[in-house]
Amino acid sequence: MRRHLILLLSFLAFVPLAHPQAPAKPAPAKAADVLIFANGDQLTGKLESVTAGNVIFDSDMAGKLTISIDKIKGLRSGGQFALLRKGVPPGKTHAPEGTVEVAGGNLTLTPPSGAAATVPSKEVDYLLDRDAYEHQMNGHTGFFNNWGGSVTGGANIERSTTSGTTLSAGLSLVRATPTVPWLAPRNRTTFNLAESYGKLSTPVIPPTTPPTAASVVLTSIFHTDAERDEYFSPRLFALGDVSFDHNFGQGLQFQQLYGGGIGYTALKTAIQELDLKADVHYEKQQYITTTGAGVSTTTPSVNIIGTTFFEGYHRNLPRKMLFTETADILPAWNTPRAYSANVTASLSLPVFKRLSATVSAADNFLNDPAAFYRKNSFQFITGVTYLLP
Repeated sequence: MRRHLILLLSFLAFVPLAHPQAPAKPAPAKAADVLIFANGDQLTGKLESVTAGNVIFDSDMAGKLTISIDKIKGLRSGGQFALLRKGVPPGKTHAPEGTVEVAGGNLTLTPPSGAAATVPSKEVDYLLDRDAYEHQMNGHTGFFNNWGGSVTGGANIERSTTSGTTLSAGLSLVRATPTVPWLAPRNRTTFNLAESYGKLSTPVIPPTTPPTAASVVLTSIFHTDAERDEYFSPRLFALGDVSFDHNFGQGLQFQQLYGGGIGYTALKTAIQELDLKADVHYEKQQYITTTGAGVSTTTPSVNIIGTTFFEGYHRNLPRKMLFTETADILPAWNTPRAYSANVTASLSLPVFKRLSATVSAADNFLNDPAAFYRKNSFQFITGVTYLLP
């Protein structure tokens, strides 16, 4: 027994005693950013950025504010930022980085190591989160990233002696690289799709014996297009475009267009933009075969070498409303009679968060429709639009 006790004591002598773990110290809370107005009023919160001389500050009490930098007496932020000066293109010189302090009409960035950089506040064009700045300058964005746009849908259903259904749907996508206004645009990709389908069934009244089949009228207008823009400068770009159309109302079975050209942004501000474009394209029009009284009429397909002259305009209106308008004319150089034109206009009115009510009108003109069909096709559509993130 004594021997066992001696062995046990010897073993315990070499086993380190377990010390109770001290409770983990909570990470120190990050100090809030502080903004001081010229009159001495003070806000705490988070500095988000400076854009075109305006400070974007998310206040704990007042929410997100936009304040002219010349109205700020002092500002302290512990976040890491990068500074772009007015008149200095990004990448031409090293952008100062570090924590931010505004005082005495100057902005100072203090890096983790090295000398601080001080510039007059009036020369600040952009102050950006450092990680976001580095990603935009040096990161690669995949083709399936940074898409935005909207989805639109509408319906009209009637069930009575006559039965009718009209459905409309649209998808509009755009991807611009880069995604920030302080870098010159490099490329832009757009994709649009729209479909309007209707069916109206009317029975023979009074009924006949034997019963006569109801009269059925179909309408279908389909359009899709895609375009890729490559910029030579902030306003001048080369483009490649493709589009496909079907319009039952004009006897157009299928139209396909492939082209390339040049574009210019004639007007671009924070609230509006005007683009002008021209291309040279190949276009083929195929028509619906018309059948009546036992006779079929086929309009020959047309192969066209033509040009698209295009203008597109959009404007941000008060209360976050958006007006969009496009117009184009397509002369046909080898078959002059086969010219066409299109005009669209839409107004979007916000309803709730990403949902908007949309009112739009479109007129498609085809100078050489299928035999017995009209040249004009007009649509007036109301629907609900959802803005994609």
